[in-house]
Amino acid sequence: MTAFAYAITALFADPNMAADATWRAGGTGPAVPVRVIRRAQDRVEGFGAGRFVTDTTLLDLPLLVLPDLAEGDTVELEGTRYTLRGAPVRDSLRLVWTAEARADADPG
Repeated sequence: MTAFAYAITALFADPNMAADATWRAGGTGPAVPVRVIRRAQDRVEGFGAGRFVTDTTLLDLPLLVLPDLAEGDTVELEGTRYTLRGAPVRDSLRLVWTAEARADADPG
């Protein structure tokens, strides 16, 4: 394991940075416990000559725990179920997934 991999492992273990969550492949698979870093930021999107500010939820997930993350998977975090939108992307070292997510209306 590289020094970067150890650092990423420590970040996901830190209770100030990450939270416990569960991941389900395709939203229906067995629940897999995982640590998640949630980022909720505004994003500026352009359309024609206009610029729009949109709410965005990004989830960072450890690739070591979830090697096959995909669009449509779900993550339940702090009582809210999020569905992954679009294809998740990996960081340059292939240690962390970043996925855009939307909160589902009903976690049922």
